[in-house]
Amino acid sequence: MPTETRWDRMTGPELKALAARDALVILPIGSLEQHGPHLPVWTDSACAHEFALRAAAAVAEDLPVAVLPPVWLGLSEHHLPFGGTITLDHATFQAVLRCVVRSLVADGFRRLLIVNGHGGNIDPLAVAGRELAVEFGIPIVTTTWPQVAAKEIAGILTTQPGVQHACEGETSLWLALDAAQVRQEKIVESLSNPPPNPPTGFVRFYSFEERAPRTGVRGDPRAATAEKGEAIFAAVTRALAAAMRDPVLWTTPDPVWDAGRGLKPQ
Repeated sequence: MPTETRWDRMTGPELKALAARDALVILPIGSLEQHGPHLPVWTDSACAHEFALRAAAAVAEDLPVAVLPPVWLGLSEHHLPFGGTITLDHATFQAVLRCVVRSLVADGFRRLLIVNGHGGNIDPLAVAGRELAVEFGIPIVTTTWPQVAAKEIAGILTTQPGVQHACEGETSLWLALDAAQVRQEKIVESLSNPPPNPPTGFVRFYSFEERAPRTGVRGDPRAATAEKGEAIFAAVTRALAAAMRDPVLWTTPDPVWDAGRGLKPQ
């Protein structure tokens, strides 16, 4: 059985054959935004793509999977004050996702897992996932990778309870993925000034100039190691692979907008 999982490395006939086998499609989504003075702006997209590829490889022997190239733009206006950030607005983000889903359905695919790597995409993805699943009648599962193995990640990190931004966690991932991309001489100067502490239970917009003053980093990258990065990759990959095999996630959405749906006998 072929084990190639990258959409961009397959031919049209090969992908057509995967669709005929009810293959699961994975769409990594990230962003292009500042990650402090020591990490590249590609961090969220690259990590989401790597998690998707590793999870696909973990199940490829018994589950047909195709991993799309990552969507490299997200909602990142809160990072603009630190430079190097390219962002979408919500309407464009939703429209891009709709075009992807519409294309997948036309290609014969019926299941989509979105693996997100950027915090600013979480709320928009929650809305897009529910609306597009009902519109196109296919299960669309969205997740943000730090959330699928939060307990395991907390046990791996030593200076913070979870992944933040350009922090111990994300820097560890880059050290494991491509250490040459980490400006290690800049890590020592990467800590931000203390942010304000708004009351819990209330939401408003804050830029990273406000949330992570001076450097745009949340967390402590000085504690990062490649070993921690590999451990995070392994924990998240296991969780994603388990979700890909879980039949509860892949049932057909209830067609709630069908005419007369409210008259269905109970």
